[in-house]
Amino acid sequence: MAENPTKHWAKYWFPVLLYCTVIFIHSSFPKPIMTPGLYHIDKVVHFFAYALLGILFVRALRNSAIAHREGLVFILAVLFTAIYGATDEWHQSFVPGRTPDVWDLLADVLGGWFGVFVYQRLLKRNPGLRSL
Repeated sequence: MAENPTKHWAKYWFPVLLYCTVIFIHSSFPKPIMTPGLYHIDKVVHFFAYALLGILFVRALRNSAIAHREGLVFILAVLFTAIYGATDEWHQSFVPGRTPDVWDLLADVLGGWFGVFVYQRLLKRNPGLRSL
C-alpha cells in the first residue's frame, strides 16, 4: 500500500517549514548583544543553523519525485537554503536594530552546502538513515 501523501508531506516537508518559521521568528527580534571576545560568532551560528536547514531540505527532496536525481537534489537543497538565507537577510532590513549582511548570507550558503554535503555522504555510508 502506498504511503498517504499528506502523511508523506508532513513527515518530510513540515520540519522544513517549521525550522524556517523558527529562523523567521528569531530574525524578527532586535539583534542580540554579542559576547565580548567572540567577534563574528554570529557567522558560526549562521553557518550551523543553515547547515541544519540544508539537511532538512535534502531530506525532503530525497523523498520526493526527484529522489533518483542525486545531483539535482544536492543543487536544489543548497539553492533553496541560499534563497531562504537571502530572504531572511532581506526580512532583517525591516527589523529595528537589524541590518542585512552579505557575510551572514555567505555563512548561510556555506553552511547549507556543508550540511547537504555531509548528510549526502552519511547516507551513502549508512543507507539505513534514508528511512528517517
